[in-house]
Amino acid sequence: MPHLILQAPNLLPADIERIAALANAGGVQEVGPTHVRILDVDPDGLGEALAVCRQRRIDAACLDQLVPLRSCRLLAMDMDSTLVNIECIDEIADMAGRKAEVSAITEAAMRGEIADFSESLRRRVALLRGVPESALQQVFEERLALNPGAQRLIEVAQASGLHTLLVSGGFTYFTERLRRGLGLAEAHSNTLEIADGVLTGRVLGDIVDGRAKAEYVARAAARLGASPEQIIVVGDGANDLPMMAHAAYSVAYRAKPAVRAQARFTLDYSPLDAILNWFRLATVR
Repeated sequence: MPHLILQAPNLLPADIERIAALANAGGVQEVGPTHVRILDVDPDGLGEALAVCRQRRIDAACLDQLVPLRSCRLLAMDMDSTLVNIECIDEIADMAGRKAEVSAITEAAMRGEIADFSESLRRRVALLRGVPESALQQVFEERLALNPGAQRLIEVAQASGLHTLLVSGGFTYFTERLRRGLGLAEAHSNTLEIADGVLTGRVLGDIVDGRAKAEYVARAAARLGASPEQIIVVGDGANDLPMMAHAAYSVAYRAKPAVRAQARFTLDYSPLDAILNWFRLATVR
C-alpha cells in the first residue's frame, strides 16, 4: 500500500492524526518536526486526506515506496524562481525603470498565456536595450539568492551520484556563475548580446524555450541511460512542463496553477531539499 509523505514548516499533531485517520493508515512515522510519513494508506481515503493537506497548507506526496536516491541519475532544475529567488530579467529591467512592463510579460508567459515563449523573451529583452552590462553584476551580487534548501538538495544529489543540470530560459551570465559556484555538471540558457558595455536588446543564437529545455533533459538522460523513474525535474513555469514530462519525479516548486496541475509533486510551502524526503538516503537506515 502507498505511503503519504507530509511536509510543512509547522506540522501540528492534530492535523497528522486527522489525515492518518482519513487515510485509514497502518501507522505514522514521525521523522522530524517538518516531516512525517503516513504509512500504508487506503487509496479509498486518499482524496479526503489530500483535501485536508491542501486546507492545512501541507505538502503531501503519495509514493508506493521510497527508493534510494542513488538509484536516480539526473536532477534537472529551472533557474528563475526555482533555483533562485528572482526572475533575473525583471530585476535587470528594474535598473532601467521598466520592471512593471517586463514583469507583466514574464508572468503571462509563465502562466502559459503567451504560447510562444521565444517571442515573449525577445519582447522582454528588447526592453533592456541600453542597460549597462554592470547592471547584470549588480543583480547577481545584490538581488539574487538561492531558494531555501537549494544548496543542500544539490549537494546531496551530487554526493549520491546524480548528474546535475541547470536549464533555463534565463541568461548565461547568471547560469554560468551558478554552475561554477554550485559545481553543477552543466548549464544551458540564453546569451544576451552586449556591445560597448551595454545590452543591445537582442539575444544571440537560438532561444532556450520549453522545447529546448526538454531536449537538453532528453539528451542528458540518453547519455546517462536514465529512465523516467530515475529523473527528477523541478520547475515553476509553463515552459518547464515539456522537460517535466520526461521525469517520474516532476516537481512544481511555488509554481503557476497550470504547472501544479500537471506535475506529479508540488512544493508550495516546504524548501527545495524537501525533495530528499521522498527517497531513502545513504545516511538514513
